[in-house]
Amino acid sequence: MEKRLQYIAHAASPLGEITLSSDGEALTGLWFDGQKYFGATLDEGAQARELPVFAQTRRWLEVYFAGREPAFIPPLRPAGSPFRQAVWQVMAQIPYGQTRTYGQLAQIIGRQRGLARFSAQAVGGAVGHNPISILLPCHRVVGADGSLTGYAGGVGRKAALLELEGTDMTGLFSPKKGSAL
Repeated sequence: MEKRLQYIAHAASPLGEITLSSDGEALTGLWFDGQKYFGATLDEGAQARELPVFAQTRRWLEVYFAGREPAFIPPLRPAGSPFRQAVWQVMAQIPYGQTRTYGQLAQIIGRQRGLARFSAQAVGGAVGHNPISILLPCHRVVGADGSLTGYAGGVGRKAALLELEGTDMTGLFSPKKGSAL
């Protein structure tokens, strides 16, 4: 497979600066600056350049951070193993303003693979390594007990994104504080 050039750009958000990456056609990464796994799929030689996909992504983010569900999505091409791709596809189906547990995602992946059981921990690893935050909504995945775990951008940002979407926060809590939000 021929390696494509990578391009980067930046976007502002109410929750901090965001770095975007693209292969020239689709969005390949979206990270809050400094988050865990920041730029994990980004080559050192990525070039700063304005592209149509970056303009589309910024528009999507403007609508999203205005508190509305965007009616469009820019083209996405996250890099990852077939397993991670499968988890991200399932995760992308979580409706705006709703949450699912790692266990619920594991049940879906298990059914897709013809298995009676599947590891929620394995699913959690794939969710945590999602290279396109917000658009592939890993912030909508919570622990079985309602804990806001596993968000590379930080639990505070995860809670803010869920609140922005009007998610029912009853029973959701920060595991570090052990208290309801």
